[in-house]
Amino acid sequence: MSVDDDTFQALVNEALASLPGQHAPNIANVAILYEYEPTPEQRLKLQLRQDQTLFGLYEGVPLPNRQGQTRILPDKITVFKGPLERASADIVQLKENIRHTLWHEIGHYYGLDHDKIRELES
Repeated sequence: MSVDDDTFQALVNEALASLPGQHAPNIANVAILYEYEPTPEQRLKLQLRQDQTLFGLYEGVPLPNRQGQTRILPDKITVFKGPLERASADIVQLKENIRHTLWHEIGHYYGLDHDKIRELES
């Protein structure tokens, strides 16, 4: 499944707007963008094997770790278009995969670990 860049950006925006509760509207100082693939440096930093896929990445200082600091560079959430497209059979599945990825990365912004993110999703 493949879409053009404008469509993918629209799907990211739509997914962000559809997230539940106040989580997405309350994020601040976070750039949300997409790249086609993770960089070799990102893969190395995460110690990913060749057969592992990365759909999204949160880079920054999670809220609970800021300890009142206000002079922090913007955080970044990157959604990876290529892996998401390859994992999606159709546009409906692509939308859901993007939404799931954004929710997951926003969870990291709030300082949640993978287990807590999964628990809140159910």
